[in-house]
Order: sequence, then C-alpha cells, then structure tokens
Amino acid sequence: MTIESINPATGTKIGSYSEMDNDQVFSIIERVENTFLDWRLSSFKQRREGFLRAAEILLSNKIEYARLMAEEMGKPVSQGYAEIEKSAWGCRYYAENAEAFLNDVIIKTEARKAFVSYQPLGIIFAIMPWNFPFWQVFRAAGPAIMAGNAFVLKHSSNVTGCALAIEALFKQAGFPSDLFKALVINTSSVGPIIENRHIKAVTLTGSCRAGSAVAAQAGAQVKKVVLELGGSDPYLILADADIRDAAKKCATGRMLNAGQSCIAAKRFIVDESIIAEFEEHFIEEMKSYVIGDPLDAACNLGPMASFDLRDALHSQVEKSVRAGARLILGGEIPAGPGAYYQPTILSNVAPGMPVYEEEVFGPVAAIISTKDEKDAIRIANDTSFGLGAAVFTKDLDKGCHIAKQELQAGSCFVNDFVKSDPRLPFGGIKQSGYGRELGTFGIHEFVNIKTVSVC
Repeated sequence: MTIESINPATGTKIGSYSEMDNDQVFSIIERVENTFLDWRLSSFKQRREGFLRAAEILLSNKIEYARLMAEEMGKPVSQGYAEIEKSAWGCRYYAENAEAFLNDVIIKTEARKAFVSYQPLGIIFAIMPWNFPFWQVFRAAGPAIMAGNAFVLKHSSNVTGCALAIEALFKQAGFPSDLFKALVINTSSVGPIIENRHIKAVTLTGSCRAGSAVAAQAGAQVKKVVLELGGSDPYLILADADIRDAAKKCATGRMLNAGQSCIAAKRFIVDESIIAEFEEHFIEEMKSYVIGDPLDAACNLGPMASFDLRDALHSQVEKSVRAGARLILGGEIPAGPGAYYQPTILSNVAPGMPVYEEEVFGPVAAIISTKDEKDAIRIANDTSFGLGAAVFTKDLDKGCHIAKQELQAGSCFVNDFVKSDPRLPFGGIKQSGYGRELGTFGIHEFVNIKTVSVC
C-alpha cells in the first residue's frame, strides 16, 4: 500500500510513500523503547543543546520547509516562514526553561524530607493534523522529549513529507536516531499502536470524532491522553469597541491558514448598534485576502488542504443561505484548478444554520447580531465547543471580566485574535478536548508526578 500526496493548489500528485506494516511499526517502537531507557537518564544540558541545535536547523532551512508545507497542504510560504520561526521559538523556550519546570518541589510535612519529583513516562504517541504540520509536532514533542520521554508520530497522510523532514531534523540536531520516529501508516494502525505495551500516553490534535475514538481506545488501556479538538471560536464585538481595529483583527483571526485552524475566529457576535459599521470594515478587510499561488511570497490566501474539505465547506455555506443567512461576500468556488475558496461572509446567522452550529473550517465568517452584552455572552457559550474566544471593548476591566468569568473556553483574549504561545497553556473544554499543551502545564502532562517521602 502507498500513501499519496496531492498538491491542493494544482491537484497534481507530488509524492508517494510506502505504508509501514505492523511488523515494521512494532519493530520501530521496540527500538524507540530501548532508546528511551537511556534517554530518560540524559542530562538537561544534553537535551538543551539538542533543541537549541534543532532551532538553528529550523531557521536555516526555513525556505525549504515552508515550500514543503505549501506543496503538501497549501499554506502560503509567508505563513510557512512564520510557522517555522514559531517552531524554533518553541524549541528554544523549552530548552531554556524545562529544567526549572521539572525541578523537585519540596513539601513540608512531618517526614524528614518530602518532595515531588517529575519523571518521564516513556514513549508518547502523537497523532497530528495537517494544518500546522511543523508547529503542531514541535509544541508536543518539545516538552515531551525535554522531560526525558521518547516520541513516535502518526502525522496526517497528506503531510508525510513534513513528518519525515522533522524526523531527519531531530537526527541532524544530534538526538539519538530512534528517539523521535515518524510512522508512515493509515488510521487503521492507530488502535494496535495505542495497545502496544511500550506506548505510555497519547496526544492528539484533530476532530472530535477522532478524539473520541482515540480516547476510548486509550481509556481501555488506562493510558493518559491529551486531546486538542475542534472549535467554533466566538468573537464578541461590543458596542464600545474600536470597530476598525476589531474588524482587522477579526479578519486576521479568521483568515490565517485559509481559516483552517481549530482556534480560528469563526462566529462574530456583534452588537446590533454597530453591526452595519462593523460589516463595512470587515468586508474591506476580508477583501484584502486574495487567492494566489502559495509558493508566491506575496500570496496571503492559498488553497484549502483538499478538494473534499473545500466542497464540504461550500455545502455548509449553501445550506446556511437556504436557511436564511445573507451572503454579503464571496460564497463561490473559483474557476480553475486547485482547492480554492473565496473569502466569504454570511450575516443574519441564526441557530439551526450549519455556520452557527458546526465547526466551519475554511475562509468563511458568520456574523450574528446581538442586542446587548448579556445576549452576546449567551450566544458565545451556545456551542458544544470551548477552545478559544475573544472580546473587543475599550473598557479593559469589563473585557477582562468577560474573558475570565463569562466565556466558556480554554483561551480567552481581549482586543486581539486567539493564538498559541509557548509560554501559555493551550487547550480546550467541552467537545474541544482536555489537557493542556505549552507552558509549564504542557510539560507536566506527560510526566509521573511522583511523591517521595523520607522518614
């Protein structure tokens, strides 16, 4: 069996990879386990030096890696450069801070000495998506490996080239050759890998359906899981917001990576007193995203990752319009090759419409009118997701209160679009998953938090 890679900008085949069978996979896992037994005893100095070299390799190969992402999943190279730079930042962040995050914590008790120690678990199995094919991997692998774990990756099949490039990067950075391994497999192989006795925990970024299946499989084996799943992020634009600034940041939050992000802005909940003005500025900002060749450094809107994803998105738009949504921009599939979709805005969005109820994964924005702040908060929380949210207001105290106390999401921003940051914990609630990546919380997810008491 082979796994094929299709360029979404042209529809042409750009690569094929031989799929690994179970014997090959289990042989790799056995080698990774043997490597882990030594790596867990490695010094923080050795781990730090490896990740600092990894950061250097990322930056020195930024153009090559960005081009690979553009060809495999359609990300404009300008955004690919930013992703590689962020991956390097993540490597440096954990290289510089992991030791402090994992220092023993002394606890005063009646014992002569008592402390908490953080010890590695073993092999972490990562199931990663295509939309940020480098950053998604490094934000999981960085803290896990710095904590002394080993790592095996099942990447999305359409970015197999990226997966293998990351494996080669780890070797080039001087890590043991079997510490990080990319498995060229399909979804049917995931269950047996989770069941393998050497796999100690699983991390997945993907759909709710995939997360539910993996959580059930890992739960049956009593293995730790971290899930970062879908989102339908609400952005509240209150009556006192800086409307022009809000429109610009809302468009950025919606259109990055052609809107193909779990934490992309998706539902724009706008006070009815300013909705006409917001729509005017929002249309202007969305029109600044122009479809182009993702290999062109001037391009800011590439294709969607595949034709089936583009067609599913268009179906959501059409069904919503038939249900009463008002199309005020875009809404058509462009003529010509490639899985492109126009920047699209739907207004008069209401419950029951696909763009209200479902995750919309692409360059489509849904505007919902609200009568006041209380109504806006209710609408924002009227979703099964809880990944990110934002509120725009000139009253920072009010914005902070809404973000902290009212919005049901793992990451809430005031006067900015939602983004991940190596220094801050990242993850969701409700159907958006559980557990956290990044920050101190991310590195503590995949360690044994061990109590030691000396009497």
